[in-house]
Parts: sequence; structure tokens; C-alpha cells
Amino acid sequence: MTELHPELRENVRMLGELLGQSIQRHPGQECYDLIEEVRAAAKADRRQESGSGQRLVNLLGKLGDDELLPVTRAFNQFLNLANLAEQYHSIRRKRGHESDLMVESLSEVFHRLMDGGVSPDELHKRVSELRIEYVLTAHPTEVARRTLIMKYDEMSDCLARLDHEDLLPTEKEEITDRLTQLVNEAWHTDEIRHERPTAVDEAKWGFAVIENSLWTALPKFLRSLDRALSEATGNGLPLDATPIRIASWMGGDRDGNPNVTHEVTRKVFLLGRWMAADLYLRDIQSLRAELSMWQASDELRAVVGDSREPYRQVLADLREKLIRTRDWAEARIEGKSADDTGILFENSDFTGPLELCYRSLVDCGLETIARGPLLDTLRRAHTFGLPLIRLDIRQESSRHAEAVAEMVDYLGLGDYLAWSEDERQAFLVKELQGRRPLVPRNWTPSEEVREVLATCEVVAKQTPEALGSYVISMASKPSDVLNVILLLREAGMTHPMGVVPLFETLDDLRGAPDSMAALYEVDWYREYCKGSQEVMIGYSDSSKDAGQMMAAWAQYQAQEQLTEVAGRYGIHLTLFHGRGGTVGRGGGPANRAILSQPPGSVNGSFRITEQGEMIRFKFGLPRLAEQSLTLYTTAVIEATLAPPRGPEPEWREAMDWLTERSLNAYRSVVRENPDFVPYFRQVTPEQALGKLALGSRPARRKPGGGVESLRAIPWIFAWTQMRLMLPSWLGSDVALKEAFANDKVPVLREMMDHWPFFKTYVDMLEMVLAKADLRIASHYEKTLADDPQLLKLGEDLRERLRGCISHLLELKQQDTLLEHEPVFAHSMKVRNPYTDPLHYLQAELLKRDRESEGKGQVPEMVERALKVTMAGISAGMRNTG
Repeated sequence: MTELHPELRENVRMLGELLGQSIQRHPGQECYDLIEEVRAAAKADRRQESGSGQRLVNLLGKLGDDELLPVTRAFNQFLNLANLAEQYHSIRRKRGHESDLMVESLSEVFHRLMDGGVSPDELHKRVSELRIEYVLTAHPTEVARRTLIMKYDEMSDCLARLDHEDLLPTEKEEITDRLTQLVNEAWHTDEIRHERPTAVDEAKWGFAVIENSLWTALPKFLRSLDRALSEATGNGLPLDATPIRIASWMGGDRDGNPNVTHEVTRKVFLLGRWMAADLYLRDIQSLRAELSMWQASDELRAVVGDSREPYRQVLADLREKLIRTRDWAEARIEGKSADDTGILFENSDFTGPLELCYRSLVDCGLETIARGPLLDTLRRAHTFGLPLIRLDIRQESSRHAEAVAEMVDYLGLGDYLAWSEDERQAFLVKELQGRRPLVPRNWTPSEEVREVLATCEVVAKQTPEALGSYVISMASKPSDVLNVILLLREAGMTHPMGVVPLFETLDDLRGAPDSMAALYEVDWYREYCKGSQEVMIGYSDSSKDAGQMMAAWAQYQAQEQLTEVAGRYGIHLTLFHGRGGTVGRGGGPANRAILSQPPGSVNGSFRITEQGEMIRFKFGLPRLAEQSLTLYTTAVIEATLAPPRGPEPEWREAMDWLTERSLNAYRSVVRENPDFVPYFRQVTPEQALGKLALGSRPARRKPGGGVESLRAIPWIFAWTQMRLMLPSWLGSDVALKEAFANDKVPVLREMMDHWPFFKTYVDMLEMVLAKADLRIASHYEKTLADDPQLLKLGEDLRERLRGCISHLLELKQQDTLLEHEPVFAHSMKVRNPYTDPLHYLQAELLKRDRESEGKGQVPEMVERALKVTMAGISAGMRNTG
């Protein structure tokens, strides 16, 4: 097996030693020796052929309540430090050889496309018009506290500073001392949040990602894109091009989250403007020091007169307006009235003066200066704008229908909810074509409807640049979209906002093409959307509903058909992918996922959610963010200009055959087996997840509901913690088994060789099977299940998992999992001695926790240690939900 890269191994060793020294200082040598004994036991158990884990179980079972916390914290902290080292290694500046972690450059992709027949003009046009939008979501999967993330970021900076061969001994010592302090600080910092973050806290965290990483990364990335495009085609990136956009659900996603109110959304819009003004102020201050030259164009002189420092005069005016804007936003956030005279509100108020300075410098032959920091600020201004981030609004379709129904009822026009779809559409289109207001003047709506209307009023007051999309979950009919447009118009909206239906469940995905065709048939709507439509594909809930294999195929077919329907009506379709971080929620390597989409479905525009801990893994550091932006951009350009191969008729038949069996097998366990829910509740930490203050959103859509009411994230989280990884393979096991029994393996191998979608699916299945661990899952069952029937179900599921692994290896003609992913395989192997103790401890702690709850009192150390095991296992698995 491939070993870790020497430099990565050295960094992991160094950080581990520094952590060990911190533990030796406090709590002391005795605790350190105990932790080392546990680690040695974990390694010994892994080396045993049987892999029983008994030595580790015996050792951990003897720990007293007061010993549990330091042991769990030590392993959690080490896994976080290992992640940090791996993350830094992927962007380190000196390498002895090419690494699997490196990203193909923009130039390489451009030249490959041109060698394949793409003309320079076509490449330039497509790149200039590119629209990739990352939507940051507050889905509650980021376990690490913000205060620790900041320490880890500075540790990465220390590793980067140590990566220079010309350091003086005193310089090296100074950096190592700081690294030692940071590791010590992290060890003495409580890693578990005790207060659940508010929706506004989550939004602030999203803004911090921009401030600390994307603000620096984006202009650097655009410079490299400009350079690569210029080298390939002879023309660079247009000044106002915005190939990358950042949007957010933080403070806008109210679907199932009662904590996101219109007041929260209002505050988040204002916070964005405050933060943008503050960040641009720093840029303007720097630019005033840079742009001291006196030459100016006639155009600029017409604005500033005979000023000796014309550029500084323009920037001084902008500085004053930014200060006023920041003060205005701060006052409004605090609920005070504030004068909006002279503030910057429309993007053009800010970009106009900057572009004037840029043109003047170019006209005066000072293009080198124009293309310095001024260009970076201009790029930021066009990308982030004055709102900083485009806020999406998400709400469930029935809430809008209820709001319209209450209005209709008050006006004595009938029972809207009882009307047919045709009747609803006719009413809505007639109202939208008319000019009279529908909302009655003296009407007092119900509390729920008042909240919907108040949200629409907040949205209507924003500039177009501040708004992302209005996403409707559980949308299935044209009236679901028209309801929202009518409510926004009634609230005073004067410009069209993109309204985006979200298709999540298996039935929704299957019905999506007909739903959209029916919407495009509405003449008024086609005029409203101006030839452009966004549709969101839900990955999480479809997988939970139908199993991973069926969901993946349903998503693929829905995208194919949605693309065809949009083309029929002359609509440019942007697909919005609601992917999570795990394979069970549509996650996996982004470039491979994009390059396996149906041909024609990625047509120069692509929108995707980035959630929880994946935001940190992809965008947490500026150079990491640059790398991620490059990876997505090259994949979207390639999928647009050199689309992947679509499936042959025989392959479609094979997928239909496989997924029919996988769906039945998945649902026969999850929905039809009466022992399944009790098994899930007993052998996973699902019931204890509420103890982790992960996010502002409740874990369930409906309190007290069953598995169907559980959100997709805690559903995946729970299975990942005990390493059965059930949502990602259940159903695929039976499909593969029957494929072998029915001579379908040759066609499956042909599909793997020639169809990117199927190859990516099989590779993702392999990755998740490599994360599963039969021994650990069995231990959870034996420790936590008290019913022979549940143990029998667990034994059956583990046997099915064994069969799935065996058939996958035979299909890929491999002896072991991850044969072709040696770096990932070795990373997992290195983590096992640190994750294993956390798993065994978690099972023991869950048992103690449940026993203590039965007595009415859970010891604080037990509960804290249990939370730490959840955080540590998440770090070890590199994802949670």
C-alpha cells in the first residue's frame, strides 16, 4: 500500500508530538501513558487476523467516568490535526513530485479542449459567459467550533512558513514555538459548542468564509483564469465578467426551521451590506496609497477638475460613502432609524467610479498600474457586489398556497385549496396580468401567513444583486411557482426574481419534467422568466426515500428530461444541485460528479450547495479555495464544451433492471421491516445527536415523527458514526447480487468502461464501502441492542454488506477496496488507531448515557465525552452528514 508522502508524514508526526507534549503537561504523564496504551491496543487489534477488537474493548471498559473525557479529547484532537496536515499538503508550495491531490490547471484543460476541436472564439465566449454559483448552506454538519477552526487555520500558516528551505535557525524556532502554542491552546479549548448557534450566527460564519478566504482567493483565481484564457485564445477575461458567484441559504432557508423569520432575513441582508462596506473600505484605503499618479483622462478630469491627485480624490469620495454605508447598515441592524442619504446601495454606484479610474489609467498608457490591485477590487465589486452575498429564500410550497388561500377566502372568491390546478392557474395568471392589489387593506392574516407576507416584503426591498433564488421545496405544479410570484408582487417587488422548484423525492423527480413542461405552457410565465429557468435537484431526500442507486438514476433521468423539455421551449436551464458532503447525500469528488452529468445538462451554468464542514474543506484557506474554484471551473467548462458520453439503450435497460431491484430491496428494509426503526434507534447514536449544538435547525421536520420525518443529515450522520454506512449501499447489494446471478456482469463492465455516470457511481460505492467497518458495527449492536430480533437484523445487514463488498470487488476485478486510490486508502489506515477507540468509547458511553437517563441523571463527564466522540468520528471520517 502507498505510504503517506514523506512531507505529509513528517507534519502529522510533528503535530502529534506537540499534542502529546501538551497532554503530558496537563493532565499529566499518567493520562498520556493511558492514551498511548489505548492507541497501542487499537493498532494491535487491527493487526490481528480476526480483528476482534477485544483488547481495546477490555481496556476501555475499565475507564472511570473521569478518565473518559481526556482520552476521547486526545483522539479527537489528533484526528483534527491529521486533517489539518492533509488539507495543507494538498496546497503546499514545494513538491518533489506530482501528487494525486493536485488539480489540473486551467491552461491544460483549455489546450486539451482546443486540441479536441473547440475553436478559440468558442472557448473565449463560453468562459466569458460562464456562471458557476456556490450556495453556502448552514446544514448542521460542521462539528468543529469556529474558535478552533481559526487556530487550525493559523497552524496551517505555520506549516507553510516552515516549508521554506532558507529559514534561519531563529526563524524556524520562532515558527515552531508559535505552532506549539497553538496546539496547546487547541488542547485547552472546549471543542464542543454548548449553545446552539442562531440563524444569524450561521450567516456571520458564512460571511467569515468570504472575509478570511474567498476575498483573497477570488481575484487571484480570476487573474489565473484571465491569464490562461489570454494565452489560449489571445483574449482575456472581460472586466465585468463574473464566472463565479457566491450565494447563501444562511438566514434565508426557512423550510422546516422556525428560527429563520423575516426579521432574521432582514438582519442578514443588512449584515451583508455592513461587512461588504467594511471589506471594500480596506481595499479603498490600500488603493489610495497605490494610485498616487497625476496623469488622467479627459473623462476623469471632467469629474475631478484640476486635482493633482485625481485618483485619490475619486477614492476619497468612495471612502466617505462606504463609511456612511457601513454606519447606516449598523444602525439599521440595531433597529435604529438611519439616514440613507449618500450611501452606496446599487452596485453601479461603486463599480462606476472604479471603472472610471481603470479606463483613465489605460488611456494614459498606465495599463500595468490599472491591472494591479485596482483590478482585484473591481473583480471583487462585480462578483460580491455591495450586498456581499446573494441570499436565497427557501420555503415549503404549502405555505405559499395557504397564504393565497387566506386572501381568496377573505375576498369571498372561494376555497382556493379546493380548486383544481387549472382553476388555480387561471386565477393566478389573471391576477398577475392585472394591476389592482390583491392584499386587502384591513385584513388580519393568521400568524403563519403574516410571516410569509413579511418575508416577501423584506425581499421586495432588496436590490436585484442582493437576491439569489426563491427555492420552493415540495413543488410539483405550476401554481406552486405562480403563488410565489404573486405574493412577491403584492409585497412590492418591481423586478423578476428567479423562482426555483425543488424536486426531492423519487416521485417528485419522476414528475419534474411534466411539471416544468406545464409551467412553460403558461404564456405569462414564459414572458416573466425571459428564457431562463433554474431547477433544483435534491440529492439527500431522494436517497433517503429510495436508496442511493435508485436516487442516482432518477436524478440522472430527471436532468436529461428537464434539459430536453427546456430546449423544446427555448429556455436556458440551470440545474441547481442540492448535494451534501457524503456519498449518501450526493457528495464525492466534485469534478468527477460534474463530468458524469447527462450530456447537455451543464450548459455554461452550474449551481451547487456547499454545506457544513465541506465549506471548510474546500474554501477554508485562500489557496485551498483557489484550488477548488479551479477544479469546478475546469469541470464545468469541459462538461459544456466536451460533454460526456450518454448511455446506450442497453445500458438504460440495465440501469432500470438494477434500480428496480435496489429500490424494492431498500424499501423492504427501511419501510417494511417492523424491526428496522427500533434497530436504528438502538444501535446508532441518532437519539443522542440532539445533544450536539450543531445548527439552528431542528433535526426533525416534525417533532416525534419516525424515520420519514428525520432530516437526511442526521439520518446519514447516525449510520456513519457506527460505520455501517447503510444509506449509501443498501439496495445496491441486492442489485449487484442479482446481476451476477443473471449474467449481467459483462454489460456492467462495459458501462463502467464507457459511461462516466456509471463509473462514478461504482467508484463512490467503493469509497463508502471502504469506510464501512463490520467489526465496529457489530460491536455497537452487541453493546446497545437488547432484543434478539434486532441482533438478527443486524447480522443480516452485515452479511449483506459483506456480499456487497465481495460483488463490487469481483465487478471491478480487484483483490481489495481502493486499489486505485492508494492515497485515500492509506489515509484511512493511518486514522484507524485513532477512530477505533472513539467508536468503542462511543458505544460504551451511549450505554452509560441511556442507563443514566433511565435513572434521571446523566453524569456531566459522560455526556461531554459522548459529544466529543461524535466530533472525533466526524473528523476521522472527514464528513458527518
